Amino acid sequence: MIENALTALDALFDPIRLAALFAGMIVGMVFGMLPGLGGVAAVSILLPFVYYLDDYSGLAMLLGAVSVVYTSDTITSVLIGAPGSPASAPTAIEGHALAKQGEASRALGVGFLASMVGGLVGAAILFVAIPVAGPIVLLLSTPELFMFALVGLFFASSMIGKDLAKGLAAACLGVLLGVVGPAQAAADFRYTFGQVYLLDGFSLTIVALGLFGVAEVISMLAAGGGISHERMKVSHWGEGFRDFWQSKWLILRASIIGVFGGFVPAVGASASTWVAYGHAMRSTKDKSRFGKGEIRGIAASEGANNATVISDLVPTLLFSVPGGPAAAIFLGALFSFGYYPGPRMITQNPDLMFLIVWSVALTSVVGAGLCFAITPMLARLTRIPFAIIAAPLVLIMVIGAYQSTSTMGDIFMLFLLGGLGWLMKHGGWPRAPALVGFVLSGPMEQYFWLTNQIHGWSWLTRPGVLIIGSVIVIPLILSALKWARSRGKPIETPQHESAGDSAMDQDASSGVALVLAALASGMFLYALWEMFTFNPASRLMPALAIVPGLPLVLWLLVRGVREYKNDFGRDASELWILVTLVAYALAVWAIGLSIPTILLIAWMLLARAKMRLWTSAIYGAAVFAVIRLLFELLRGDAPVGALLQLS
Repeated sequence: MIENALTALDALFDPIRLAALFAGMIVGMVFGMLPGLGGVAAVSILLPFVYYLDDYSGLAMLLGAVSVVYTSDTITSVLIGAPGSPASAPTAIEGHALAKQGEASRALGVGFLASMVGGLVGAAILFVAIPVAGPIVLLLSTPELFMFALVGLFFASSMIGKDLAKGLAAACLGVLLGVVGPAQAAADFRYTFGQVYLLDGFSLTIVALGLFGVAEVISMLAAGGGISHERMKVSHWGEGFRDFWQSKWLILRASIIGVFGGFVPAVGASASTWVAYGHAMRSTKDKSRFGKGEIRGIAASEGANNATVISDLVPTLLFSVPGGPAAAIFLGALFSFGYYPGPRMITQNPDLMFLIVWSVALTSVVGAGLCFAITPMLARLTRIPFAIIAAPLVLIMVIGAYQSTSTMGDIFMLFLLGGLGWLMKHGGWPRAPALVGFVLSGPMEQYFWLTNQIHGWSWLTRPGVLIIGSVIVIPLILSALKWARSRGKPIETPQHESAGDSAMDQDASSGVALVLAALASGMFLYALWEMFTFNPASRLMPALAIVPGLPLVLWLLVRGVREYKNDFGRDASELWILVTLVAYALAVWAIGLSIPTILLIAWMLLARAKMRLWTSAIYGAAVFAVIRLLFELLRGDAPVGALLQLS
């Protein structure tokens, strides 16, 4: 094994292969920093070029891109609050809160270092675990896989905010969004309303950008000023090193969680990151900072999600089951180069297996080093008036969304889900559980259906299921006992925290919460009514969302009526910004991309950023040119406009 590892290392240090690896790494870093693009877009851009290289160089280029996406998307998560992927949602929650407090460089520093450690731990564990990785994966059957996904969803629902009902309702809403489109187990198309656009369901990119990116842009545009309202102490970003060293054992444990979570096809990163985040919360004595800028939350989530980069490839290489979309593209490249993944690949192509390990390890270190080197410059962006950054940011989100089907439905859905994200943000509903529920709905349905087909309901008594399920049941029992004991006692507010204060609740509007509860109630009631028209096999996953979700949203509706007070006025400015973005989407649909985009840029720079005319003209022209170039590179078919097509 050592001989094969050294042979692979020598092959990787060939100048052409090393250049290909670093070229892929640079592309991955750039695309990781652009909201909505990420790893899938990076490897998609590189795929045509890898076939001009030899097999090792081409695969090294793809690995370089995939390995640093989770590292560089820390930048977007912290500065903008828009996670580049569901696995980065905890980083967006904690890191963006720190950025608003003037500590973006601290959050970025810990994130980059934890990412590096996560990648190295993943590579080290896989280095010694390659011979036994197959049996480890085979030990997990469908009941355990389903329960593992359920644990990840529960952690995402219960870890953020004080209101468990809102967290669970948000998770059920995310699962409901995830079942739109084709059913996994029968020839049914669910909740499509007769629209061709919905036949394939919602795009992950659009859901993530809508719930987080658009909602955050609206709030920061309305607030004015920079992302941070305090002057950055860029020269003191060495605090990140101290925070990293204090959290070193937590990062190591989180990385191990990420490695084993990555072994689970299509589930790993999303579930294991939240498990690691939950572990960070439970192992911290003072939990009051979580959701409001807790550095340990960033350390755990970044260590876990980067460790999955290499372990996601385990099911890809051993069973031809991609661990995610980027892994699916990597699998196609393997086939093109004449490699056929399977259990025998370890013995037939050991050099290739170790090439993957070395590539991920090297790019984890170099990528984190590059990101850390530019941290001071990036941290200064938090002092720039946000309207200047918002102009290209919104348009990049539009491009990222438009990649899904290249239809106007992508842009409309982006801003429609952006409106939903805005309602959740101001109604006190955590958005991360909705995103995780959406991601996990597909694999959960597959595992749930197979489990019931193979085991009936006897799977609930399996030892592995009981052990994994106890992670959910025991905290719920303890919470119920704590609630029962506290009934009738006066509520004491800790000195470090004001009553009702949390990252989700401190800006919550009772009026918006009532509107959202009413909207969600209508959605769940309609979903229940239409569910009975599906085949029995197609009802399983919708029922899993509706049965707990409907009582929860009805309870939130009743509670919202009791707590209602007229506080819509403070959100009026943000509502007008949302209306403006929807009007932009309608204008693009009507007359094409160019004129509405120029007007949107002009509005943001002149009306919101208060830039001078000539300065805004030069900057706006540069932004518009880059946006047109990105359209050409990524799709080549910008929206033309329905009215222009008629003429």
